[in-house]
Amino acid sequence: MTPVRRLLVGILAIGLLVAPAVGQTPPRRLVSIVPALTETLFAIGAGPRVVGVGSFDTHPAEVRDRPRVGGLLDPDMEQILALTPDLVVLHQSQQDQIAQLGRAGIAVFPYVHGGLDDTLDTIRALGAATGDGPAADRLADRIASRLDGIRTRVAGRRRPRVMLVFGREPGSLRNIYASGGFGFLHDMLAAAGGENVFADTRRESVQLTSEAILTAAPEVILELSYDERMTADRQDAERAVWRRLPGVPAVRTDRVHLLLGNQFVQPGPRLADATEAMARRLHPEAF
Repeated sequence: MTPVRRLLVGILAIGLLVAPAVGQTPPRRLVSIVPALTETLFAIGAGPRVVGVGSFDTHPAEVRDRPRVGGLLDPDMEQILALTPDLVVLHQSQQDQIAQLGRAGIAVFPYVHGGLDDTLDTIRALGAATGDGPAADRLADRIASRLDGIRTRVAGRRRPRVMLVFGREPGSLRNIYASGGFGFLHDMLAAAGGENVFADTRRESVQLTSEAILTAAPEVILELSYDERMTADRQDAERAVWRRLPGVPAVRTDRVHLLLGNQFVQPGPRLADATEAMARRLHPEAF
């Protein structure tokens, strides 16, 4: 049983998360402040019932006309309650908000980061909670099938040592964050045919110094950016920043790649697309 599945079983046991029973009317008014799960709700056909979304939700385009109700750090509980939801999707760490909604008799679906298997479990569980179980199962099956296809394409090929960067101060090599050996980013990299240089660090993220990068000696650097203002010139400039570390093998061989889009950091319906994009950078000959 994955960590997410254990969490959902526990929530069901104490009655905070309500999956509709057979014959029971599914929740009619949904609020989600978790971007990946907001996107999932639309992908499984529950979009018309979404009456509020988070501040950082951008996909699909239909979210643009929904009321914004804050996010992880600034949920607007007054507005959420005013929308009279039957089910609210929020982060598991928002314990105060979960308790407040529980007192109001409103079911919650708590989200927690995990690996690829956890993501698929979450999609299935969300569908069960909203009454869209069959559609959610089909979505999870499609993603799993595509991931298996990517793994098959890269199987047997030499796995380059990769540093997967998801945060950095623009224009500098300060405040660099990379994937550790746990979580969906690490799992995506493995599925794409790469060897995480920080696989032995059992955390989702690692804050790096230049010395740590030189010691890790990645052969490839994959850097994720979700800045919608990233022009072609800015992309070139950000890749050029890494030339300040000529001792890194990835820099010497010009294998520093910038991958654009929030699909890389919001594990949802576009998860397989993001994983394939990584694989195409690491093993272009396989595609």
